[in-house]
Amino acid sequence: MITPWRYLILVFFAIIGLHFILTVSHEAYGNATSISRIWGTAGKGSLPDKQHTVPEQYRWEGNSTAFTPDRRANASIVMLARNVDLPGVVKSLKQMEDRFNKRFRYPYVFLNEEPFTVQFKERIAELTDAPIEFGLIPKEHWVQPEWIDEEKASAAREEMSKNNVIYGGSLPYRNMCRFNSGFFFKHELLAKYRYYWRMEPDVTYFCDLDFDPFLFMEDQGKVYGFTIALPEYGSTIETLWDTVKEFVDQNPDLVPPDNAMGFLSDDDGMTYNRCHFWSNFEIADMDFWRGEAYTKYFEHLDKAGGFYYERWGDAPVHSIGAALLAPKDKLHFFHDVGYRHEPFQHCPLSESHKRGKCWCDAQTDNFDYHWYSCLPRYDRLFA
Repeated sequence: MITPWRYLILVFFAIIGLHFILTVSHEAYGNATSISRIWGTAGKGSLPDKQHTVPEQYRWEGNSTAFTPDRRANASIVMLARNVDLPGVVKSLKQMEDRFNKRFRYPYVFLNEEPFTVQFKERIAELTDAPIEFGLIPKEHWVQPEWIDEEKASAAREEMSKNNVIYGGSLPYRNMCRFNSGFFFKHELLAKYRYYWRMEPDVTYFCDLDFDPFLFMEDQGKVYGFTIALPEYGSTIETLWDTVKEFVDQNPDLVPPDNAMGFLSDDDGMTYNRCHFWSNFEIADMDFWRGEAYTKYFEHLDKAGGFYYERWGDAPVHSIGAALLAPKDKLHFFHDVGYRHEPFQHCPLSESHKRGKCWCDAQTDNFDYHWYSCLPRYDRLFA
């Protein structure tokens, strides 16, 4: 006869066994139930004020849409888009205008691998009074390089597609990731600018911005700003970190000691925890990308071929570059910018939510301290 206690023991070990099987076989489950993840979500405290608060001198008080600031940064709002993206571009641009740029009137630069149609240009011009430029991406910055082994690259695409890896079978997506990682800031239309705000089609901006993020970046010496941080798909970057470590071993003088390695790695750089800043939103300094350290870093990655032999995204490439090659205080979490790119969103809390007249619900849909978010790791850099 089996006693109740024996039933409990059997159930306990069955649960432990099932947990072990799921941890090994399902990466997302392992991440969700890991001790480090649970500890990270348990401490939901906010960043110290000085790390995420925009000082009052950058804020503008008033309601006039004709406001013209006395100071203006050397900056542009940049979008990579195709002609077929027009409906989503209109959605994003209209919100950017209503929430921010109707007041500040920073120029827009639209880039495409093919010429923009007259319809596209005319529709965009209807939505803003700010200067607009439309540019064609040079083929040498976009297409797969000739030195890539196409047989190896196509086999990788086929394998990823078979395994249902997101964009795993797409060559154009890989071209885009490589372009965004190492070439967009070299485009002739962007050569005259230092700072940029990356805008994508079909995104949502929830809050009115009463400050100039470009001037804030410039005055505070920031090089990279973000709103959402999360892990990358492991199957797309299997050799990325080993390639990064090779670069670091060869260029130790380019890596500052006070960088944000703690955001990227949980074991002092031995392995990559896959955390990255979601680069569909980024406000950053192109002079940092154009500098010696990042240039050598990108060239090292590019020569390895991982953009095509795997599916390295510009988000982990940018994130590792910024976190590794800049002091951690050069990074900034834009808490005041309410933003959504499907399926995740950042929604400001408390006073920032009220001040920005945000229409997102920070209590029911906010990725900041979701179990899958990497923001707690960023917080701990400044704890």
